[in-house]
Amino acid sequence: MDTHEPVLALGLMSGTSLDGIDAALLWTDGAGIAEPRGSLSIPYDDKLHAGLRAAVARAEFLPGVDALERAMTLAHATVVGALLRQEDLLPESVRVIGFHGQTLLHRPDAGVTWQIGDGALLAVASEIDVVSDFRAADIDAGGEGAPLAPVFHAVLAGELAKPVAVLNIGGVANVSWIGAQGRLLAFDTGPGNAMIDDWCLAHTGCPLDTDGALAAAGKVDDTALAALLDNPYFARKSPKSLDRNAFDAGFVAGLSPRDGAATLTAF
Repeated sequence: MDTHEPVLALGLMSGTSLDGIDAALLWTDGAGIAEPRGSLSIPYDDKLHAGLRAAVARAEFLPGVDALERAMTLAHATVVGALLRQEDLLPESVRVIGFHGQTLLHRPDAGVTWQIGDGALLAVASEIDVVSDFRAADIDAGGEGAPLAPVFHAVLAGELAKPVAVLNIGGVANVSWIGAQGRLLAFDTGPGNAMIDDWCLAHTGCPLDTDGALAAAGKVDDTALAALLDNPYFARKSPKSLDRNAFDAGFVAGLSPRDGAATLTAF
């Protein structure tokens, strides 16, 4: 890979956990990290969080999400501004923003992945050039569109003894296996926090199981767990990736809030 003089880049991420926006600044030459600069995480406000959750639940049937996309994009612009103020930087100090957007639907077997986020609007609002639509571009190139984090993991693992594996648990979980001579294998392993978060919101009103307390108080239902694990996805070879709602939570529908949380955590 060609390398250049390091520039200051700003990355934005909002994952399938739907909990908010992560932003990070770093100096990079395009192949490695020269120096981390600063980071910030800001939760979505309640209205935007609820709107995004509803959109994810109905993504296959949505007629349009222009207003939601605009609100989500401007929320990212607010985070950019906050991070620049935190680091005492002006927009012209940052060469580029990498803007992932918010995934509403991911169906790589059908060649479909849908992230909302208006890169042009973000560029105007932030006064910084923006690169976006990573997942769609990867699918157009014949890839799965996910996971994308392994490229970053490989850079972080540059000086570590190989092989090394990195497990990333978001709404969906994925693993990166990094071998010698730059070998990289990565795929979604299964559900991460999304099913647990959805269960907790539905049964307790809280959008997550804080410190795993609800699951710790429950008991795993072996029958429900076996049914969840009896999914053909786990037998498929990589490359493979998942939608946030790929698994059926109906198998735990009759359980108590505690036992349901325990079973989904075991899953």
